[in-house]
Amino acid sequence: MYIADEMRYSKMKYRRCGRSGLMLPEISLGLWHNFGDTASYANMEQLCFTAFDNGITHFDLANNYGPKPGSAETNFGRILKDHFHQYRDEMIISTKAGYDMWEGPYGNWGSKKYLIASLDQSLKRMGLDYVDIFYHHRMDPNTPLEETMGALAQIVRSGKALYVGLSNYDGPTLAKASAILEQIHIPFIINQNRYNIFTRTIEKNGLKKTSSDLGKGIICFSPLAQGLLTDRYLNGIPGDSRVRTDGRFLHEDQITSEQLQKIRKLNDIAAARGQTLAEMALAWLLKDKAITSVLIGASKPSQIMDNVKAIENTEFTESEISEINELS
Repeated sequence: MYIADEMRYSKMKYRRCGRSGLMLPEISLGLWHNFGDTASYANMEQLCFTAFDNGITHFDLANNYGPKPGSAETNFGRILKDHFHQYRDEMIISTKAGYDMWEGPYGNWGSKKYLIASLDQSLKRMGLDYVDIFYHHRMDPNTPLEETMGALAQIVRSGKALYVGLSNYDGPTLAKASAILEQIHIPFIINQNRYNIFTRTIEKNGLKKTSSDLGKGIICFSPLAQGLLTDRYLNGIPGDSRVRTDGRFLHEDQITSEQLQKIRKLNDIAAARGQTLAEMALAWLLKDKAITSVLIGASKPSQIMDNVKAIENTEFTESEISEINELS
């Protein structure tokens, strides 16, 4: 029987999620990869044990995480039942809906029918009565924003989620959505977006500033740029890299000689700071108080242990920031 480390809360730092009452760990665990039916269940257990033992209380999922879609929630639900039921009130569990999940016109985007049906399915897969945060996963250009926000409101009022999150929204749409939710007194507290040294979209589309102005939290996914901001690519593309084994999100033509040179220079900056490149990449995000948490993925427990070290030094000199910005 799993017994959590008694010192777990002394190993992690926590940040308030915007102006809400919710605190999140600076490092959260994302289950986007390595929790589907093609992965080892024993390894999934060890990943969750290692995360929780190091104060990572937030576990982030989505309806379509797998493969196959839904299997990450099913496997995580099994882990909850087998090992974590006594710790449920110490955990923040989030899930999302917005991308393709089932066939037909009601299996994606942002309609009320889809969002409510999807969360009901997610709760059943995980064996939960509620999730702590439920996200709309992407903006819907066709469904009225009032309908999507109304569905999120109904979900909170039904007790199936405690808080609302929005993912992959831009600044202007975020502001409109926030105004709707505030008017009907629904606790929208956090945005989830891709953000890392190489990907600055939320700086350009107004999301980061708008979120800060509205007092909402930001949690960053792909903080290591699908592995580019690690030591794996310092000497070229390894044969077992995600580029070779899963080309859905990172393609070989993105890794040019110029990009590799930038990665090596960033690694030199990290080394001078006494950090690995991955540690520095996470610390670079956490240097900004607008960021609530960063979502890491892991294929083995040692990666979680390595990433947690990032919280030890999140201070950067102006020279370091300038040099990193030039390289990115």
